Amino acid sequence: MRSRLTIALVGDHDPAFPPHIATEDALRHAAEHLGVRVDARWVPTLPLETDLSPVRSADAVWCVPGSPYQSLDGAVRALRHAREHGLPTLGTCGGCQHMVIEYARGVLGFADAQHAEYDPYASRLFVTELACSLKGATMPVALVPGSTAATLYGENTTEEQYYCDFGLNPEYQRALHDGGLRVSGTDADGEARVLELPGHPFYLATLFVPQARSLPGRPHPLITGFLRAALAR
Repeated sequence: MRSRLTIALVGDHDPAFPPHIATEDALRHAAEHLGVRVDARWVPTLPLETDLSPVRSADAVWCVPGSPYQSLDGAVRALRHAREHGLPTLGTCGGCQHMVIEYARGVLGFADAQHAEYDPYASRLFVTELACSLKGATMPVALVPGSTAATLYGENTTEEQYYCDFGLNPEYQRALHDGGLRVSGTDADGEARVLELPGHPFYLATLFVPQARSLPGRPHPLITGFLRAALAR
């Protein structure tokens, strides 16, 4: 088994931003649990518009919280490469939102799919402002039995913490699900909170921030699963 992994953390790093601190901590917790070394490399989004080498050289990609990024297009290019080349990919909070945009554009054919943080007046908003901000909230999530998420949790319900004001536009949830990016976790109102791509080694997006619940000796199961997929690649 390999003993070292390189993880590309796609997002514009802010060392004082709590979710970014939690991301680094959660990777360390999972790596210690698995007995591997993780080289976590922050990859800013703007250079990704022209240079994907930091993603191509990684074993896995984590698209992290912190949107709006400096470049939506840079993040989308990185995610498209990861999806098309079988790179294990995790997107949390803002990362989840950008995975939605990439899939809508790259697979469903909606070239004008947009995120309301970047252009609130766009004609086709796949990501919109939530009716009620979830920042700081901890809420239950119902998981689809047999999904990757449910398998990793070992149960069909969980509670998770959020740090976001935007999410998948419910008007496009069915189109996204039927188009292959399956909704595998929902809130009490049936709105998407976890999405995954069947048939991919690991392509999973959560609107919540799983890294916030990771602890030393108790790594988060989604992050441990993410690293396991990178090791198996």
